[in-house]
Amino acid sequence: MKTNTFCSLRFFCSVLLCLVLAVSAHAISHAQPAPVAVADVPPLDGFWKGPLKVPGGQLEVIFRFVKLAGGEYYCTLDVPLQKVSRMSVKTEIKGDTVRLYAEEAATRFVGRVSADGKQMAGIWQSPGFKVPMTLTFSAMPAMNAKNVRLTPPYREEEATFSNLTVNARLSGMLTIPAGPGPFPAVVLLSDSGPHDRDGTVGDFAPLGQLADYLTRRGVAVLRFDDRGVGKSGGTPAVTTDDLVSDAQAGLNFLRTRPEIDLSHLGLVGHGEGGNVALLAAAQPLPPAFVVTLAAYGLPGRDIVVQQQATTLRTLGTDASQIEAATKRQQAMLEIIRQTTDNAQAQAIVANMLKQNNAAIDNATAQASAAEMTSARYRYFLAFNPLEKLSAVNCPVLLLNGTSDLTINADANMTVLTKGLKNNKNITAKKLVGVNHLFQPDPSKWPIVNGQLQPNFSPEAEETIREWIVAQAKK
Repeated sequence: MKTNTFCSLRFFCSVLLCLVLAVSAHAISHAQPAPVAVADVPPLDGFWKGPLKVPGGQLEVIFRFVKLAGGEYYCTLDVPLQKVSRMSVKTEIKGDTVRLYAEEAATRFVGRVSADGKQMAGIWQSPGFKVPMTLTFSAMPAMNAKNVRLTPPYREEEATFSNLTVNARLSGMLTIPAGPGPFPAVVLLSDSGPHDRDGTVGDFAPLGQLADYLTRRGVAVLRFDDRGVGKSGGTPAVTTDDLVSDAQAGLNFLRTRPEIDLSHLGLVGHGEGGNVALLAAAQPLPPAFVVTLAAYGLPGRDIVVQQQATTLRTLGTDASQIEAATKRQQAMLEIIRQTTDNAQAQAIVANMLKQNNAAIDNATAQASAAEMTSARYRYFLAFNPLEKLSAVNCPVLLLNGTSDLTINADANMTVLTKGLKNNKNITAKKLVGVNHLFQPDPSKWPIVNGQLQPNFSPEAEETIREWIVAQAKK
């Protein structure tokens, strides 16, 4: 990942956090941390992971500590299910007590480290929410171990191709099954925001895992770094429409390869990537099929409102507070829609954020207001995923997870299915317990070196493979 605070839906996730925090006006101290004292506590370098209990389930929280040359610690926060990655955390250590404060989310954790340095028990607190939480230590993998990788049973090669529409050179990885072929093939498209070729979120690489699974089972896969990320050139795309030409460039690259079955060449998109795939299918030279993983069905404005309500319900917020927060959010979105002067819109939105939540300082309010009035955010609010679906004639597989807190499975899948009603080859399936990153319920995660490791849902992988193979047999 190139970004170091939010990945994937970064362009509105940071905004969503600020809007969620507006439910409560409880101020949280913004004092600068005192110098770190490390003599009374074992070294913290590594990952500190624990379950954050919320009504109806739990969220995995990961703090990452790196000791700096001056003796202090650099710390970041990941909450994978909320798509929060490497959020900056202020750190203060006194004796065996560790105080952590994530200013962007107005969230703090205060815990005590056990004598053996393996656990940190304390209290997680955010506006209107307070709960005990215990973190467990795990060492960072050794750099030499990180680079150890068994040779896969398929061919790998670096792939470079051009998007002449925007004059950008894109780079990625092409994986081809063993044998002469030709093979059915797919181009993988990442969720919104700048991503590397594996769609990496924190330490989880959903597109990399899916590519490995499919290639081992007879499907060639092209995945690539988004514009301006990794080895790809160009500047990040602003709109969903902008990304269609990247998908088309990937398809055209595969059309030059003799190992690829040109009649069974498709697109698989995650989140916004699913909408990109559908838009590409409505253009000339469409893919032979499309697979969407948690694509949007509702307009962006409705997605934002729905996400805030879902997050607040997850935190156990009272229904009346959720209703009040929704009205405030809708008022801000209406201001953005009606106020075309960005400077004026930013000033109004920043003032509304500060009045709704005393915990937000001027810098945070201004940064959030700038995000909310950016060209990308304005486009997202107005984006209607249904506009061009009537022109999609290729087979489509719609997949959504019932535990997705970002894209509601029922609401979005229902709307997409109706929008594709003229298409006679639509398959829609909800995967129980699967979240937005297409991870299964944590009870189904594998244990590696004594630690639970998230994986791509095996049910989702096999559903995708089986459906693609079925298309290739027609």
